[in-house]
Amino acid sequence: MTETATGTTTATRIGLATEGLTKSFGGVRAVDGASVQFHHGKVNALIGPNGSGKTTFFNCVTGMIKPDSGTATYLGQDITGKASHRIARAGIGRSFQLCRVFPRMTVMENMLVAVRSASLRHLVAPARSSAEVERARELLTRVGIDHLENSEARDISYGQQKLLELAGVLMADPETIMLDEPAGGVNPALIDRIASLVRDLNAEGKTFIVVEHNMDLVMSLSDHVVVFDRGRQICEGPPSVVQNDPRVLEAYLGI
Repeated sequence: MTETATGTTTATRIGLATEGLTKSFGGVRAVDGASVQFHHGKVNALIGPNGSGKTTFFNCVTGMIKPDSGTATYLGQDITGKASHRIARAGIGRSFQLCRVFPRMTVMENMLVAVRSASLRHLVAPARSSAEVERARELLTRVGIDHLENSEARDISYGQQKLLELAGVLMADPETIMLDEPAGGVNPALIDRIASLVRDLNAEGKTFIVVEHNMDLVMSLSDHVVVFDRGRQICEGPPSVVQNDPRVLEAYLGI
């Protein structure tokens, strides 16, 4: 339940949820029966020590890999094991831990490939949808890299590539955005910009699920935090509760 400004309470709407989700690689169980719920319309964080299964969990629920067992649902719809393009059509977009851009394509071309189903050869041909180009320019302006429209992605900074990847995710207008370490390798000024974008987009109705190691960012940005250790949830709640939970301290610090 969530308390409103008037003192009344409203039921928390569940967006992405899993039950008993499991994925193993050889003898290593990366995700171990994870049963998790993320709050729709909120900024959620998924944190945990290195190797706790966060990115594998992301990959399982976004169709990059198939889980061995368990279920995943989005707004009550079963998405377990579905292909990534079908999950994207359901309303989920994501970024990756290692930025995925086409280095020899321009910033604009990278934006258009996010929504075009044609081949790369067709993509860079002169004919382009004016509506797609206009939307791409609006989003590049919003993330602050519109001046780089004609630059090749390999020639812009890593932080700018992160902003480009986020803008590319927004091209499809997903309802829920999953970000895998958006602040990793990014300078403080760009971290602040990313945080501001997440807050603004959330205020406009976007749901976020963020994997991140920058705890200052997580605690200042998130409404709801889920903590993983050894592939399963060990704690969840608002940042003020999670950061003082002894199970979290043990997982991170061994105390």
